[in-house]
Amino acid sequence: MKNRYRCVSFDFRGQGRSEVTREGYDMETLYEDAAALIEALKCAPCHFVGLSMGGFIGMRLASRRPELIRSLALLETSADPEPPENVTRYKRMTLVERWLGPRLVVGRIMPIMFGRKFLTDPARAKERREWQRRMEGNNRVGVSRAVMGVAERKGVRDELKMIRAPTLVIVGDQDVSLPLEHSERLREGIRGSRLVVIPGAGHTSTVEEPEAVNTAILEFLGNLDADAESADSV
Repeated sequence: MKNRYRCVSFDFRGQGRSEVTREGYDMETLYEDAAALIEALKCAPCHFVGLSMGGFIGMRLASRRPELIRSLALLETSADPEPPENVTRYKRMTLVERWLGPRLVVGRIMPIMFGRKFLTDPARAKERREWQRRMEGNNRVGVSRAVMGVAERKGVRDELKMIRAPTLVIVGDQDVSLPLEHSERLREGIRGSRLVVIPGAGHTSTVEEPEAVNTAILEFLGNLDADAESADSV
């Protein structure tokens, strides 16, 4: 994909190489962060690809700042708030992670983040260990604040009707965190959107089935490019 497009990836607050701030982990602030980054990089309108939390931000960008978004790809995400039972569970896990360390909760997080195919494939044991290592290496304060930002987010279902950018919705058929019905509601709520289901993928489809995800996104973007060229030739 990098051979055809300028690809920019970034870490939200408290994750990866981004600063662990005292506040600002709510989706509204993260949406403002993303909009400011797009403007600072002068890459608008851009093709925005967001997985899970990234999708929460992408929907807000497309509905509120349409001039920044050329197209939208929403992976393993939802326009709904987190179910109350999940909020309670995530609060318990973040409390343990923050005060006792991530190693004690990684075993419970892996089945949320990955599907059973990835988790049980002997040939991918090395990859699983690498992702466990990365999770254990997270900044415990930053990650706990980020998780609670997700858990306590407000829904944006009423904003879906304002999204006019071409939209691709992708979900793994083994996603237990945000199952298929969430993506189906996105397809129904965003006019003209297309839904692609990735076999054998869980909540982190870009890691579990990267070729299938890249193929779906490249086909989507290729169709947009073709439509643009056709319009220019008229």
